[in-house]
Amino acid sequence: MKKQLTFLGIETSCDETAASIVRDNSSGIGEILSNVVSSQVDEHREFGGVVPEIAARAHVEKIDFIINKSLKESKTNINDIDGIAVTAGPGLIVCLTVGLSVAKTIAASLDKPLIAVNHLEGHALSPKLVKKVNFPYLLLLISGGHTQFLEVRGVNSYVRLGTTIDDAVGEAFDKTAKLLGIEFPGGPKIEEFAKKGNENYFKLPKPIINKGGCNLSFAGLKTAVLKISKKMKNEEEKYHLAASFQKTIEDILSEKSKFAMSLFKENYNNKKNTFVIAGGVASNNKIRKKLIDLSINNNFEPIFPPINLCSDNAAMIAWAGIERFKLGLSNKLDFPAKARWPLDEKAPFLKGAGIKL
Repeated sequence: MKKQLTFLGIETSCDETAASIVRDNSSGIGEILSNVVSSQVDEHREFGGVVPEIAARAHVEKIDFIINKSLKESKTNINDIDGIAVTAGPGLIVCLTVGLSVAKTIAASLDKPLIAVNHLEGHALSPKLVKKVNFPYLLLLISGGHTQFLEVRGVNSYVRLGTTIDDAVGEAFDKTAKLLGIEFPGGPKIEEFAKKGNENYFKLPKPIINKGGCNLSFAGLKTAVLKISKKMKNEEEKYHLAASFQKTIEDILSEKSKFAMSLFKENYNNKKNTFVIAGGVASNNKIRKKLIDLSINNNFEPIFPPINLCSDNAAMIAWAGIERFKLGLSNKLDFPAKARWPLDEKAPFLKGAGIKL
């Protein structure tokens, strides 16, 4: 096997059309040669959320251009690519199919290996694009479609410690933003609203905070926010609600992370423990600070991917593809798109475990 592998990564699981060229360097850290992401915010804004058919059409229109742009920016010839990694799930089937079809075509025409990547594994391994991280480590995956704690034992080896039993934390952010009148996509803007409010103004519920182990729940919190939003009298109360909501999320994630850390320590007698926080919600600065402080107090090194690698991107897919290929894990050209694809296949079914809404 070549010392330095160069992979093309393709990501179309939801509403980002992305392509990236990543090279494996000798230190075990990925070198991102290009990372092109085309967002579809404008296409979906008037609907207040992602419309699958519109998203898929946009992928079809943009995918060739995005791949060619990633090759140009990386100064790489398509024939020099050692393999093609593509998100095969979880996600919106009509969107996944676009990227998967293009990846299969390229792999077949160049006679190169195809690596079907689980989107969640892309997030799980994303910190290794910028920092050497040793297995095993504790992972908190927080995004628009996922909220779960996992033991990352190695590539293709995951044990779920807990997950949301209903809504994902990113979805709760988006729904709250919509109730506050923040234009789509509103989730990331909650933090700005919260800076203007009093985080102790509203007392909001923290569902299953002291039970359910590492499992989480956000549906009841969303309902409480909905009820309060209908009674708000002025703009100031919107800021107070945003601040109170974010503080509640911080508290829930902190308490559940503390429990997950204790479980992880029981399973591993490490001198040094690592806590990776990945996914779109990991870009929230207040949540970052809360979890950094918690990690230090519990003898864990907190690791976050850079902000641009927290949200959906193809660099993490290319890197996951390289990691899998090095273990001899490649796929046939008939590999199907999967709407649901949990990292821990043995874990009992729960709504939030491996479904991207």
